[in-house]
Amino acid sequence: MLRDDINNAVKDAMRAKDERKLSTLRMVNSTIKNADIEARGQGKPPLSDADLLGVLQKMIKQRQEAVELYDKGGRAELAAQEREEIAIISGYLPTQMSEADMKAAIAAVIAETGAAGIKDMGKVIGVLKAKCAGQMDFGKASGMVKAALTG
Repeated sequence: MLRDDINNAVKDAMRAKDERKLSTLRMVNSTIKNADIEARGQGKPPLSDADLLGVLQKMIKQRQEAVELYDKGGRAELAAQEREEIAIISGYLPTQMSEADMKAAIAAVIAETGAAGIKDMGKVIGVLKAKCAGQMDFGKASGMVKAALTG
């Protein structure tokens, strides 16, 4: 499980005295625990690995936004720190699909669901999220789905 991999990596980082990796992985564990607590408050079970991938992607997106702000503000050392965290967190995500693979997956889901127009976009995105969690940037994918359904 993904949780076990992260916990083992925390122990390895402690042994190696890798402070950046250790602090980043502790932050990841903390975020996962908070998400579990939130899910439990809503009467849901602990997060599955697929749900954890979404949490990790959200953390990466937050860091990418921070990098942009730090670069604009001339804070190169903070931007570099965020980039290191992105690299560490990305190591726990599955390999991202190429644009060609994304187009093929989208075409397959459109054919599978029988989506005919833009009104079916939510159905297509839902199936994609179930099948390709962690492998696809859904910000890009939604534009590609929209383009495929409109023309």
